Amino acid sequence: MKAFVLSGSPRVGVGKKDAKKLRHNDEIPCVLYGGKDQLFFSVTFNNVRNLVYSPDVYKVEIQVDGQTRHAVMQEIQTHPVTDKLLHIDFLELVEDKPVVIEIPVRTIGTSAGARQGGKLITNVRKLKIRALPKHLPDFVEVNVEPLEIGQAIKIGQLSLDGVTFLDAPNVVICAVRMTRAAASAATAASETGKK
Repeated sequence: MKAFVLSGSPRVGVGKKDAKKLRHNDEIPCVLYGGKDQLFFSVTFNNVRNLVYSPDVYKVEIQVDGQTRHAVMQEIQTHPVTDKLLHIDFLELVEDKPVVIEIPVRTIGTSAGARQGGKLITNVRKLKIRALPKHLPDFVEVNVEPLEIGQAIKIGQLSLDGVTFLDAPNVVICAVRMTRAAASAATAASETGKK
């Protein structure tokens, strides 16, 4: 899993007033939980921009007041109108404690159905998994090459060592659908065969 180093400042107060004051000074209040104790800190937008607005999942090395803790980003709260970052929750990584996170799906290859004129549709961009920190993958790779028109890959067909998929096994990740062009080509071919 990719690493991201994040420097923060410790928060003195943890109430709504203090959070509002931090936001007024262009800082984002954060909390780290899941370990022995909670850590309240703040970061600047520039420090977290590449972490928040990335399709990748990172193992975050949080450095606050001389101490370093390892975590994953768990939840982001944004303003409903302006989309400004309001708060970030981090979950501390503990070696023997499983973590539940969402990781991106990456398709590889060109499906057989797409080569025949079909269209590959990806329904799921992220999958919810549970794994120990040492087994956390960067992404789930799905090979779509064998997919013919009308076929699909479901979550139940995936397997990764040390990883449990938490979404329903019958959820379709990607499928190859018939396009109008492929349908008309198939109709024309069948009519030519009849003559």
